[in-house]
Amino acid sequence: MKKIFGYLAVGVLTISSAACAKATDTETQSASSPTLSETAAPLRQDTAPKVLVAYFSHSGNTEAVARQIAAKTGGDLYEIKTVHAYAQNYHELLDQAKEEIRSGALPPLAGSMPDISRYNVIFVGTPNWWGGAAPAVLSFLKQNDFHGKTVIPFNTNGGGGMQNCEKDMRAALSGVNVAEGAAFAGRPSGAPENALNKWLERLGFER
Repeated sequence: MKKIFGYLAVGVLTISSAACAKATDTETQSASSPTLSETAAPLRQDTAPKVLVAYFSHSGNTEAVARQIAAKTGGDLYEIKTVHAYAQNYHELLDQAKEEIRSGALPPLAGSMPDISRYNVIFVGTPNWWGGAAPAVLSFLKQNDFHGKTVIPFNTNGGGGMQNCEKDMRAALSGVNVAEGAAFAGRPSGAPENALNKWLERLGFER
């Protein structure tokens, strides 16, 4: 595990509000650094935290970033899966996901949940689906107790940046400390190493 600084750093930056054109996390953008979001107050860390990296990924781009984060922080990986698979056809996926978002539905999740009590820092990754967090991610957040933990959001997107992804997560995590999030262009190779390293360093994770 990487050594952790005494405090999780705070950066107060503004979200990019560009529109997100597609539901999947397959599109890419040319930016070399992530879009950063507002942060919560710093959390005292006297010892190295136990890290979980939970993610939902439809096309594999969010998974690629999640694996990078886990490798750099020594974190455990957990894939958020739905009982009913999403369509692979884009137009069918569009209809399915839009209806979930419109109705506020939380899809049932497959498999057992991780033991959140074992961790004190949880990264949570989502693709940017029509400007917000994927319903599967919100279902995961609402089915677990994150009080006393620090949750760190990240997303992959096709040009829309963070948009409402972190806002949606914060709404599902009332009373929970949510630290600095980052948005990365969705691509199979994951996040740019330099941008990812800088974000993790601001959070207190050494290279």
